[in-house]
Amino acid sequence: MALKSTVFKAQLQVADLDRPHYATYALTLARHPSETDERMMLRLLAFALNADPQLAFAGDVGAAEEPSLWLRDLTGAIDCWIEVGLPEPKLLRRAAGRSARVLVYAYGRAAQLWWNEHRHALEQIDTLAVWQIAPATSTALAALAERAMQLQCLIQDGDVTLSNAHGSVAVELAICKPAAP
Repeated sequence: MALKSTVFKAQLQVADLDRPHYATYALTLARHPSETDERMMLRLLAFALNADPQLAFAGDVGAAEEPSLWLRDLTGAIDCWIEVGLPEPKLLRRAAGRSARVLVYAYGRAAQLWWNEHRHALEQIDTLAVWQIAPATSTALAALAERAMQLQCLIQDGDVTLSNAHGSVAVELAICKPAAP
């Protein structure tokens, strides 16, 4: 018998002073049994960093043909493909062929090793941008996970803070590769 996903509800208020974008999103996240709170919260962070009414969580966590999140235009074409984790360069090349932009939010203790190993291949993809999230940040974000969440995300001058009623996390994000202009 297969294990079912756990459903999490999040009320996310985004105040992005850098874009500017201000909105509240009622989100439903399905956490696959193989997914950790850390990865789920990083998907939520990726949503907040790229918040848009058309941005959506993709299907199954393990589906190689779908990203963690994607932004589709009204015709169904993929405008932005967002991966959370340490994806293979082959997947990112395919994603770049299907999407106008590809974003990766790498995290975990192996993130720097992953970047060092795949840097040359990834720097060849013009539409790709890669950020690395500090291990302390991803651990702190996991502590914010609750089945029903009320979260606020403030983005100002490149600084990001995600908070709830119990505390806040200053997000440490380092750019590894910006997208080509």
